[in-house]
Amino acid sequence: MIFPENLLYTPEHEWVDWAPGTQDPVAIGITSYAADSLGDIVFVELPEVGAHVTSGQVCGELESTKSVSDLYAPVGGEVVEVNPAVVDDPSLINNDPYGAGWLFKVAVVDATGLLTAAKYAELTEA
Repeated sequence: MIFPENLLYTPEHEWVDWAPGTQDPVAIGITSYAADSLGDIVFVELPEVGAHVTSGQVCGELESTKSVSDLYAPVGGEVVEVNPAVVDDPSLINNDPYGAGWLFKVAVVDATGLLTAAKYAELTEA
């Protein structure tokens, strides 16, 4: 699998579109590895706009035809936007996990333990 180099990743298989030092809200989603492992995603539960999420803590849920999986916040901060398209059509996550399948955006106040694409690729190959 190929993981976009411009993103950062978590061991729990989420990605973050963030360049350290920037103040813009960051988009968050799950990796193609996670989407493939879950199978066809049929339901998503995302944090609400205004909610505060904590890095490494459960903030939502993904339900697939195979199982239900927790969604972890890869960074801490305030949720400033959710992607209504994935709520209406969760298959976007399987079809385009790094584009139209993004889940929510956070104004970052805490980001630790994020992995580069190369480190995440090593993790998924193990």
